[in-house]
Amino acid sequence: MEKINVYYKQEVALYFNQLIFELYEKEYFGFLEDAIDYKNKIIDFIDKNIGSISFKNTPLPLISLGSYYIFYNSNKRTTWYIFFEKSKNIFLITHISNNHSPLASFLND
Repeated sequence: MEKINVYYKQEVALYFNQLIFELYEKEYFGFLEDAIDYKNKIIDFIDKNIGSISFKNTPLPLISLGSYYIFYNSNKRTTWYIFFEKSKNIFLITHISNNHSPLASFLND
């Protein structure tokens, strides 16, 4: 099997950093390290699975976020939507959001 290369747009990397602090500040996690671990689990899921799981075509109203998406259920309440572009074994993560966002109404798990 070919090696999968995953890259993240700068905006996505910045979002992950903001997510850590938001989760900690809003007391979803009592320790900053736990918020970092949560973020790392999302990234690990993407890096390990994006080339092997089924993906969906992004609905037309959201196509500017990326041509395709996958989802990751991080817990019972939160599903993450990972948008990306792909070319053979190269994946560019272009946007990430979750089911708590208004755009989730356009997506299917």
